[in-house]
Amino acid sequence: MELRFILVMPNPTGPARASTQNDVYSVRGDVVVTEGKTMRSINQHLIAERLKISRSTVSRCFTNHPGINPKTRAKVFALASKMGYSHPEKRVVVAKGRATVRRLAFGVLICVDLPNFEQTAYGNPGQELLNGLSELARANHVRLDLHFVRPEDLHLNGPSYAKIFSGRRRQWDGVVLIYPFPKTVVDELMARYPVVSLVEQYGTTPLNCVDVDHHRGISRLVERLHALGHRKIGFFTWRYGVEASWALRRFSAFVERMTALGLPVDARDIINVGPHGGVDAPVAHARVAERTKAGVTAWLCAADHQVFELIPYLQSQGLAVPRDVSVAGFDGLASPVTLPAITTVEIPYHHIGVIGGKRLLDLVNKRFDAAQHILLDCELRAGETIGPVPTAAIAARA
Repeated sequence: MELRFILVMPNPTGPARASTQNDVYSVRGDVVVTEGKTMRSINQHLIAERLKISRSTVSRCFTNHPGINPKTRAKVFALASKMGYSHPEKRVVVAKGRATVRRLAFGVLICVDLPNFEQTAYGNPGQELLNGLSELARANHVRLDLHFVRPEDLHLNGPSYAKIFSGRRRQWDGVVLIYPFPKTVVDELMARYPVVSLVEQYGTTPLNCVDVDHHRGISRLVERLHALGHRKIGFFTWRYGVEASWALRRFSAFVERMTALGLPVDARDIINVGPHGGVDAPVAHARVAERTKAGVTAWLCAADHQVFELIPYLQSQGLAVPRDVSVAGFDGLASPVTLPAITTVEIPYHHIGVIGGKRLLDLVNKRFDAAQHILLDCELRAGETIGPVPTAAIAARA
């Protein structure tokens, strides 16, 4: 297997830019410029230095050496893509002729701004998805072309797609999508390639997806809170630039389980759900504190990263977690060291990446097979952010 990486995040107002955890690069051809100073050409030595691994390890990642850990390979792929490193694709010459054999090639598109993808304070789900996909690709001799694209680009002629699709049509056998994409982009990609998404997407065309079972995970959280005596539970999420279908799906599971348990769903306790009336995080946090003081005893957040910012705000308002209010999340991310371990649902990111790659291999051989939604199970992970309903709330019910 050979893997090729192309310059991935063009800046419409200047040279392409890519960032690592500590440095911001401008990429011009194959030369890196940082802070106005020209560095040596982008090569495997530079990638090795940035990741603090050997040059031979980097080389073996690109040649699909079986002894390389999939996590290491995925990290090399991601950094190479950000820095604009291009690894030449090799052709295998057939012995009895001059024809060449082309390896299967999958495009991997990640819809996120690079600084957000690199958030490592509490884990990197996108990197875990890549780890699984890389493992599948190595085992099946598939080349991966990894690209980051901007959430605000709504069509394939947008700035962040220009470098990818400029010139002749990209020779991919299929495309893997990581993170939510605009509906228009999903539809345009599906008109060209077999596509598998590693998160549920909304589009006008049936799409193959590999995702977690949101309903099962949310049901487990609501049932756990109910068992602890909570009856007034709110749902909280953020407002995002791209429609967060995963948050809507988790909200629908929340309403279903609350209704099944005979618990009230108060519209005032539902924050930032739906396309209208969304507010930025500071206002949303203030609403959570207000509704908590009005009697909500627990909040179910659509994602762990929302919990990580909500808890410090509640503490700043004199509300202790879980003494005064319980807070739970979804994703299974590790809590920052400054916060207690949160109660959450763990998503099997690595396995999703593997299964997504397998499904795309199936579609290569049977392009117009019926679309499948593959949902993987998830487990409740107990933490320190939920507890019994506060005594004052129990007294108020009496």
